[in-house]
Amino acid sequence: MRRRTFLAALGAAAVNLPMKSSWALTADRPFSDSLGLQLWTIRFQLEKNPQRALQAVADAGYDQVELMDVTESEKFAGISKDLGLKMTSAFINWNTIVNPTADDTPSMEQNIEAAKKLGLKYLVFGYIGKGYRESADQFKAIADASNRAGEMCQQAGIQLCYHNHSFEFLPLPGQQTGFDIFVERFDPKLTQFELDVFWLQIGGLDPAKTMQRLKGRVCQLHLKDLLDGTPVIYDEKAVPHETFKELGAGIVDLDSVLKVAQEIDVAQCHVEQDRSPDPLKSIGVSMNYMRR
Repeated sequence: MRRRTFLAALGAAAVNLPMKSSWALTADRPFSDSLGLQLWTIRFQLEKNPQRALQAVADAGYDQVELMDVTESEKFAGISKDLGLKMTSAFINWNTIVNPTADDTPSMEQNIEAAKKLGLKYLVFGYIGKGYRESADQFKAIADASNRAGEMCQQAGIQLCYHNHSFEFLPLPGQQTGFDIFVERFDPKLTQFELDVFWLQIGGLDPAKTMQRLKGRVCQLHLKDLLDGTPVIYDEKAVPHETFKELGAGIVDLDSVLKVAQEIDVAQCHVEQDRSPDPLKSIGVSMNYMRR
């Protein structure tokens, strides 16, 4: 086709495009070409049919997956690799740092060994159970234990991260929060942050401003959206299931989050949606948002 004929045809086609198709003429959002999915999002589907569930992740266009528990992920890792899904990050059992003498708790050495076998760059400490987060002294002890674990990870060429919920923002006696203590006490070289923007927002913080405040200390993000009209909730167990929304369907200013993520050199982002009536559909909706 001659250039003039082609341009005329293209112009006619553009005139006939519905308005909602204009997204295709804009650039994808940052991190869309390397986006990961935290597998907790599809945990129930993985139990039933891991091959089908992970195939859906690949089909939706995700570049990588973040594993749920590094010592229990060998099966998922094998399927992911076969599907071309990269793996750079995995969670560890939170008791490894908070209560290492609990039954069936892997040692930090076991977590690191499993991560090395998978060639991971990051291990994530992502929770603190009730009973272990009620005082400043408890948070200080956990921060120190995390730094010790982070030093072990560093020696193995792995970065340890802490993933927040919203309980960290509940004022403790004396008005300081657990998150304040972590910011003060984490050694930035040994324990970085994997910030979850949903939990920041529902905990009463501005995600983008919090990221800016922690420049140089945030290496990963969890992306999820929050239902409009949701009040501040510190108890993660009290959050209604419908509060968790696909990207673009809530009130988190994700464009600002992604812009700041670029500015502060966040390494990678993972979509996570803790609850959904149809997780395999939801992960596609979130990817469509990132791909405009």
